[in-house]
Amino acid sequence: MLAVVVLATMFQLPQPLPRSNVPIADTSIFRRLDLPAPNRIRTGTGMPGASYWQQRVDYSIAVSLDVAAHRASGQQTVTYHNNSPDTLRYIWFQLDQNMFRAGSRASFLSPPDARFAALGFDGGYTLSNIAVIRGGTPAARTRPAAAESRTPLHYVVNGTMMRVDLDQPLAPNAAARIAMDFAFNIPEHGADRMGRQQFDGRWLYEVAQWQPRAAVYDDIRGWNTEQYLGQGEFYREFGTFEYAVTVPRDYVVLGSGALLNKAEVLTPEQVRRLALALQSDTTVPIIARSEAGSAATRPAGASPTLTWRFRAENVHDVAFAAAANFIWDASGWNNILMQSFYPAASAEAWKESTRMVRHSIQHYSEKWFMYPWPTAINVAGPVAGMEYPMIVFCGAGAEGEGLFGVTTHELGHDWFPMIVSSNERLYPWMDEGFNTFINIYSTISYYHKPRDTGARSDIAQYANFMRSGYDQPMMTPADRIPGQLLGNAAYGKPGEGLYLLRHAILDDTTRFDFAFREYIRRWAFKHPTPADFFRTMEDGLGEDLSWFWRGWFYRTDRVDQAVDTIVSRTDSTGVTTTRIALSMPGTLPMPVDLRVSYGDGSSDRFRLPVEIWYLGSRYTWVRQFAKPVVRVELDPDFNFPDVNRGNNAFPKGAPGTP
Repeated sequence: MLAVVVLATMFQLPQPLPRSNVPIADTSIFRRLDLPAPNRIRTGTGMPGASYWQQRVDYSIAVSLDVAAHRASGQQTVTYHNNSPDTLRYIWFQLDQNMFRAGSRASFLSPPDARFAALGFDGGYTLSNIAVIRGGTPAARTRPAAAESRTPLHYVVNGTMMRVDLDQPLAPNAAARIAMDFAFNIPEHGADRMGRQQFDGRWLYEVAQWQPRAAVYDDIRGWNTEQYLGQGEFYREFGTFEYAVTVPRDYVVLGSGALLNKAEVLTPEQVRRLALALQSDTTVPIIARSEAGSAATRPAGASPTLTWRFRAENVHDVAFAAAANFIWDASGWNNILMQSFYPAASAEAWKESTRMVRHSIQHYSEKWFMYPWPTAINVAGPVAGMEYPMIVFCGAGAEGEGLFGVTTHELGHDWFPMIVSSNERLYPWMDEGFNTFINIYSTISYYHKPRDTGARSDIAQYANFMRSGYDQPMMTPADRIPGQLLGNAAYGKPGEGLYLLRHAILDDTTRFDFAFREYIRRWAFKHPTPADFFRTMEDGLGEDLSWFWRGWFYRTDRVDQAVDTIVSRTDSTGVTTTRIALSMPGTLPMPVDLRVSYGDGSSDRFRLPVEIWYLGSRYTWVRQFAKPVVRVELDPDFNFPDVNRGNNAFPKGAPGTP
């Protein structure tokens, strides 16, 4: 009979839902994130699948720098390897210098004096001799070999993109060699990504985005042809770059990759010093301050020019810098040459640069993923902060903690996006945000600060920003984010989000670090999407974080948790039960950290999992405490970006400080 009574009671509550033939939509914040369907290319675990492919592009380039005309002129051969299952009839190229052409699309988006403009400079490419090469040796060349034939190709320039029409379709697993000549005038302020500046009467050049580069063709969108408008950065294919830079003999050149002809462009003493630096954990002068700009720093010879030759493997871009009066120093770690180049005006502050470079490369290598290239270079010049594989440009006026901050940030980009190559124009947070996150720990390590130094204030500041109403969805493409909000949407919010996940949501740094390292390992030298990141993290963590990705990355949901009441009752046996009523006025759930204070002045800490919000925005925690409860406070350590701390304690009153 008891079973009958129990069953009857069960079927009385709750009241049955009305029947309907229409499926009930799941609108919960906890519903599974709607991601692209997994397949054999990109799996449901976030790993590249058995059929994953990506294109490869190799470059052979020769460029000359005319320091009187401030003009770069060059020729290149591009070997495009079609690893896709598709037959291609044309190849799209990025023409970033065309952003500086008068009347470009970018010119209508930024005032002439804006950071991502060119201060009224009228530039752009001159292109010629675009042809397909057949015959000759398989190696790429910049000039025809005797057995080669060249067939001119039709091409169409569309702003900062160029479509080159192939004379024959390019089948899967085949390659095409395309030659072209290019030239452009070098702006003084190239959207704060390249440029030139005078120091002691001589020009220092930072040259980047300098040759037409093949656009990415991928399994997600086919050709990625977003225009270069200044605020959005890059998406490029990996390959090998062999390039030669011809400059006046008194100039020193440095660039992405290994310098191939040291004996031709350096003095024997400089070669000796470089070898010493590679084995040294302290800074070794290659061109000392007292030597900078002197004729003795250049090898003897009658030719007015020298050609510097570099090779960079498994990269998707290269950049270089050149000046006649560089101070140059270096050191080594793990057979990686750390180098700094700077003018005399920067010498006092920048004498610490190589130590900062060495620390950053070693820290990121040991904590996340080993640095894969032979050198890491920091250059002082007109560009405030910009990154390219193996070389970064930092402002010549940077000093102290500011110099370390920009150096470790730009070098962090060697991991995102130079190793893990995402589409920065669509998803800047996968580049800037991940890098901002790893910079936190590099800085803590360099200055020997406590782990949480600054973190709480950053969380509090972000809560203030969320209250402002200016918060932006991080999934917004870079060029569609208001310029004054780019720092928050692309840098701060994703960086704070990963810190929040690592230290507050998971409360387990070991689990987070395993998953994040696994993401880097899986997608090193590949092209991940947001879905690949989310899936890999969940796969490594063993957590469904749909609620967090949706609220923090896709939307602008706010964290707001409250303690509403505390009710304690003692039954006839003397047992006291306390009911703590919690609510979530905000739209982004979080785990709940509580400090429960007792009448004798002592307190305890407790954590309630995020799953308490599964059934709605109210939850009552029922517990028997050993002592009378007099106060409950949420998030006493200020680990969460709660936008309204006035409701975080009961009885009401100002919450405590961490």
